[in-house]
Amino acid sequence: MSKLNIGIILGSTRQGRVSPQVGEWVKSIADKRGDANYEIVDIAEYKLPLLGEEDATEQATAWNTKLASLDGFVFIVQEYNHSITGALKNALDYARDAWNNKAAGIVSYGSVGGARAAEHLRGILGELSVADVRVHPALSLFTDFENGSVFKPADLHLTNVNGMLDQVLAWSGALKTIRQ
Repeated sequence: MSKLNIGIILGSTRQGRVSPQVGEWVKSIADKRGDANYEIVDIAEYKLPLLGEEDATEQATAWNTKLASLDGFVFIVQEYNHSITGALKNALDYARDAWNNKAAGIVSYGSVGGARAAEHLRGILGELSVADVRVHPALSLFTDFENGSVFKPADLHLTNVNGMLDQVLAWSGALKTIRQ
């Protein structure tokens, strides 16, 4: 069986965001495993306007094509006002079938580890027929970031990232059999 393709989705588009640092950290851990093809998928690169505000056929087609090429996901989720970013919700809404019958892990961060954003995301993923896995690395803005902008994760998170990736790969492989 060929290796699974897992997208590490950056869930923020704002200037000064730290999701690229977190995403690269997750990818560096994942790449050392050698068990799948991992890639960063930055929603900012797709320039998706708010759903329904203008014709976004080109952007939506590119976004859906990228998602369709992936077998599973790891969402890098930051908490904004007790939920996910508007940009991530918008990107989730731009696709339907491309999400279906795939698995996802969540790496979140915020003042309480991004737990509330992760819980909101789980509900949305359920509606999109994405199986979210249980292991959830939660990063604190107070202990894992210097001055709120430089990512310096505690070593203890490595175990959770690997556990989450184990589950994402197991579920992604199982769900791929029903998509074929």
